[in-house]
Amino acid sequence: MIPDLEDYKWIVPDFIWELDELVDIEKLLKALPDADDLAKLMPDFEKIGESLASLKGFLSPGYNLVSEVIGASDLLLLLGSPGETAFRATDQGYDNDKQFKKVSDKEKIDQLQEELLRTQLKYQRMLERLEKENKELRKLVLQRDDKGIHQRKLKKSLIDMYSEVLDILSDYDASYNTQDHLPRVVVVGDQSAGKTSVLEMIAQARIFPRGSGEMMTRSPVKVTLSEGPHHVALFKDSSREFDLTKEEDLAALRNEIEIRMRNSVKEGCTVSTETISLSVKGPGLQRMVLVDLPGVISTVTSGMAPDTKETIFSISKAYMQNPNAIILCIQDGSVDAERSIVTDLVSQMDPQGKRTIFVLTKVDLAEKNVASPNRIQQIIEGKLFPMKALGYFAVVTGKGNSSESIESIKEYEEEFFQNSKLLKTSMLKAHQVTTKNLSLAVSDCFWKMVRESVEQQADAFKATRFNLETEWKNNYPRLRELDRNELFEKAKNEILDEVISLTQVTPKHWEEMLEKTLWERVSTHVIENIYLPAAQTANSGTFNTTVDIKLKQWTDKQLPNKAVEVAWETLQEEFSRFMTEKKGKEHDDIFDKLKQAVKEETIKRHKWNERAEDSLRVIQHNALEDRSISDKQQWDAAIHFMEETLQSRLKDTESVIEDMVGPDWKKRWLHWVGRTKEQNIRNETKNELEKLIKCNEDHPAYLANDEVTTVRKNLEARGVAVDPCLIKDTWHQIYRRYFLKSALSHCNLCRRGFYYYQRHFVDSELECNDIVLFWRIQRMLAITANTLRQQLTNTEVRRLEKNVKEVLEDFAEDNEKKVMLLTGKRVQLAEDLKKVREIQEKLEAFIEALHQEK
Repeated sequence: MIPDLEDYKWIVPDFIWELDELVDIEKLLKALPDADDLAKLMPDFEKIGESLASLKGFLSPGYNLVSEVIGASDLLLLLGSPGETAFRATDQGYDNDKQFKKVSDKEKIDQLQEELLRTQLKYQRMLERLEKENKELRKLVLQRDDKGIHQRKLKKSLIDMYSEVLDILSDYDASYNTQDHLPRVVVVGDQSAGKTSVLEMIAQARIFPRGSGEMMTRSPVKVTLSEGPHHVALFKDSSREFDLTKEEDLAALRNEIEIRMRNSVKEGCTVSTETISLSVKGPGLQRMVLVDLPGVISTVTSGMAPDTKETIFSISKAYMQNPNAIILCIQDGSVDAERSIVTDLVSQMDPQGKRTIFVLTKVDLAEKNVASPNRIQQIIEGKLFPMKALGYFAVVTGKGNSSESIESIKEYEEEFFQNSKLLKTSMLKAHQVTTKNLSLAVSDCFWKMVRESVEQQADAFKATRFNLETEWKNNYPRLRELDRNELFEKAKNEILDEVISLTQVTPKHWEEMLEKTLWERVSTHVIENIYLPAAQTANSGTFNTTVDIKLKQWTDKQLPNKAVEVAWETLQEEFSRFMTEKKGKEHDDIFDKLKQAVKEETIKRHKWNERAEDSLRVIQHNALEDRSISDKQQWDAAIHFMEETLQSRLKDTESVIEDMVGPDWKKRWLHWVGRTKEQNIRNETKNELEKLIKCNEDHPAYLANDEVTTVRKNLEARGVAVDPCLIKDTWHQIYRRYFLKSALSHCNLCRRGFYYYQRHFVDSELECNDIVLFWRIQRMLAITANTLRQQLTNTEVRRLEKNVKEVLEDFAEDNEKKVMLLTGKRVQLAEDLKKVREIQEKLEAFIEALHQEK
């Protein structure tokens, strides 16, 4: 039962191996006395043995039986033990000889077994004391080495290297038929059978969340045990170390494990397939990798997902079907064996029991409650369950109190087995009890399995790597093998370059876009709500007053906000154009989804500077108050602007009228189409309203009620029944067309009116106030576009670039987002190649270290 110390050579400091260089061993040997001289100083053990044998013969026949059974050397041990019966017998003389003759043979054998058990326990305690001292010495050596006393390069431990390989394999998508067949110890059992408690005893710390009867293990937990100077635990994805000698750190660790388990469980589920990786280091820990699985249940209770039972079964089978996995089957000894579920599952996955270790927990309760102790013996000997196993162990993991320390549990376990009838009556053998012996046996089995299978697994990944590399060369011969993270970095640089391109847009281009878009957005309001109402007034004074009032209201309430909206939309359009514009042959469409997502998220986060509207309002108000046109060129530009606007509106109005009255005679003959009944009514109404305008060219914009009645009666006289609302609706479009044509004619007259404008139209019948209005609007648009362009180039483009960087940083930390946005066969093939190479390299490094240790 003494561990093989060959595995711990690496613990010994370097200076021990260098002693032969510093000390002359041969001189020391010569200085020592010869072996013959030393032998003379030793006592004559043969004579002592003969004396004891004669003493044995002199005492009683009972001791002859002992001699025959255990031999002379064992007799020496018995006689040398304290309180020995033989030495008491010498004081009683020949009177006691008669008493010994009356003792039956059965009692003699019982006495012999008791003495043997006492001796065995004695040497067991001696062995434990030596192991404890050895553990303390190794801890001191590790601590000295940890403090850097020896200038030696610290390498990763063998078990840590192996655990890294398993972590990579857990994320590896085995789509190329290279399955993970590397060994690990899979801990399975019924719910509340004591799986977690056994694992804690092996790890020598209460590290898992605890509950009374409820399901606590909700996802697989991979625990990597290794030896180290300090008893600590840490997660794979965290740098924080939990000191397992401090209760507050233990509580924090249990809480963190529980939080991670609950976070891994998806909504509507009870258990998760996501593995939580935990490393535990400490003096004297056996090096191995264990996976604690959720407990197997027979019934789904309230609060659980309906598929919980099947999910737990599938998780357990997935881990156990690995042909090199060591199955640690945990059975509760305090319940009836017939209620066990896990034993049937294990026997299905490992029918020959070549990789199963059976552990019976709560043996203390079993000994008290089970009517027939032989039943426990049948379980341990593998005769009660249909399953087979490599070995059978019985352990005690405490008294059921969650606040018990590991040390108190170990003491209770040792005390129980020392006094247990199961051990005294040889129902259990000494090497089959205690979690210490279980830990040693599991570790030996684990490393044996690792040595037998790891090279075969490395060859399988080597073949997979060759296949993947061949596939890449055939499909993407001119492309580098960039994995998802490398592709993301490349895309990130492209996106940032495209954002910087926004600063290269010329000011002229920005201002032209802004001015054009802003006028498209506000032209309807200017024409319908400002120009047309003002144009209906009787004189120029009223016209200018109406215009000034409406422009002031517009500037105060709507215009700045509309201008900022236009600027933001213009920036979005330019940003989108740069992001989606293909760069010729160099364009890589694998980035399109990522760029689109970055664009959308950036636009969602970006907000225009809130103070921009206030400053813009002042600038626009000042621009609209100015009426002074400085030269003929500006006058002509205003006329051109007004003509374009009115012609565009006239074209729209003609289109509306055509839809109302239907096609004219030319289209009816050429395209062979006719008018509907409603269009005929509209056409008759239009003709009647046009007569009304010809009779009065200065007719106001609205029809009087008596005029509506006149038109209706005239139409009824011709047999056309019409509704007054239809008449008014048709009048609106007819008058609008008449007004726009008149305004265009007036605009043409004002081409030569700049001279009269400079003289404020004194001694002239020509009035061109509408030209001045359109000049004011045009100038406001130009000034607003210039102001918005400055805000864009000086502030908003930089803020947009900052937002893009933040979005990219967030995406870089979100692996799920990267998987979703960077997809395709090329990406997946590069990812598989990267992982297979990494696995192969780490496996080869591990195999080399394994050979060196061996």
